[in-house]
Amino acid sequence: MFEAIYFGKISKEETERLLEIYGKDGSFLVRDSESVPGAYCLCVRQGLFVCTYRIMRSSGKWGILTSPITVPQLFKTLDLLIETYRRSPPSSMAPLYHPLKKSSVCEHLQDEGLQYLEMF
Repeated sequence: MFEAIYFGKISKEETERLLEIYGKDGSFLVRDSESVPGAYCLCVRQGLFVCTYRIMRSSGKWGILTSPITVPQLFKTLDLLIETYRRSPPSSMAPLYHPLKKSSVCEHLQDEGLQYLEMF
């Protein structure tokens, strides 16, 4: 799952545009953090806004910082983290309903006759 929704090094603005154009309420993707090397951002469309949660590695496991006062639950793999939060997100997190898959976005661009974007 993680690899399918991982868009790599794209900006916050590009993420918001992708979720606006191709997503709907509850759509989500993962990108590289722009401010913390080695971290990822889980970006979730919630209504007209995009909520961003930092995914960090700690002691060889992965966790999401959903709140500054909450100790993150840690997972062995990024896939397990995503699947767990899809089934049961914490109350401080937007629900993950619809994975925005990179391959679907690329196929849509090709169907529209648009060039393959450099960001991918």
